[in-house]
Amino acid sequence: MKKWTGALQIAAVYVGTVVGAGFATGREIVEFFTRFGLVGFAGLLVSGYLFTVLGSKLMVKAVELRAKSFEDFNTHLFGKTFASIMNILMMFMLMAVTGVMLSGAGAVFQEQLHMNKEMGIAITISLTIGVMLLGTKGLFAVNTFIVPMMILFNLLLMSRSITGIHFIQSLLFIPHIHNWWKAAAAPFAYVAFNLGLSQAVLVPLAAEMNDREAVRLGGKIGGIALTLILISSHFALISLPNVTIYEIPMAVIVKNTFSGIYFIYVMVIFGEIFTSIIGDIYGLEKQFKQFLPINSIWINIIIVMIIYFISKLEYGALLGLLYPLFGYVSIIFIALLWLKPNEKVK
Repeated sequence: MKKWTGALQIAAVYVGTVVGAGFATGREIVEFFTRFGLVGFAGLLVSGYLFTVLGSKLMVKAVELRAKSFEDFNTHLFGKTFASIMNILMMFMLMAVTGVMLSGAGAVFQEQLHMNKEMGIAITISLTIGVMLLGTKGLFAVNTFIVPMMILFNLLLMSRSITGIHFIQSLLFIPHIHNWWKAAAAPFAYVAFNLGLSQAVLVPLAAEMNDREAVRLGGKIGGIALTLILISSHFALISLPNVTIYEIPMAVIVKNTFSGIYFIYVMVIFGEIFTSIIGDIYGLEKQFKQFLPINSIWINIIIVMIIYFISKLEYGALLGLLYPLFGYVSIIFIALLWLKPNEKVK
């Protein structure tokens, strides 16, 4: 029973960390999969498989290595010389993407609730600092509440989409693709980007739990849940005409089909973004703690200040530029993770 409880907690944090601003709003799924039609759906299934296999392997190896942070993990994968370069790059990537997520949280308040974006960002920062004061317990509590709601709402949207008269036609549609290599590389770039950044959270979390079987099971459950969310989101997104023009297409779909629960779903979207923000800051704090001998709350405040300035940039442009770029750079990470054998480190 204890193993299953731990596994479900790990799975919730895994899903909550991967489901960031672009994933939650649907913009990321459109960018990597939906715009490629049926080819994108095939790539989506490949991504789900990789999330399940590699997510589980990453956390098991973190337990074996007793890694305190992603720096320790990357040293194992890349060796000391190249790990230092990769760690600097990962730190920059994590900061930039967390800034994108904070900007995305502000975009939810601005675009969907017609509130001031700065007010939305300020609310998000306040909630983030509050959760960070609770540490790992706060991380588990938020994710175990938000992730089941997210899955439920996605399944609800999917159930409406698959009953549409044009669903099969939309699913089987293959648009004219100018750069086929982008469609082929998309699932690997997508998983590489998300898993590469998620290691900042998953590595110290798995090592802290220190239960090899629980984290293995948690990785598999989390990977399957991510696959289910990807499929249900894609099925909903293909029903929206001109899906590429919206910053938050999932909210538009809910507004058009389930207007009665629109406000609740917008809050779920915000919650999904929020889980990624707190997860990334948790991972960054663990990394900074190794060389900054100050209280954790001050480290968290420094991190929040940095990502706040990054969030001032335009959300949609950041998402389109940073996500694919960081995905391609991170492919080397998942390649090494795949190739490294599962040999227990004593």
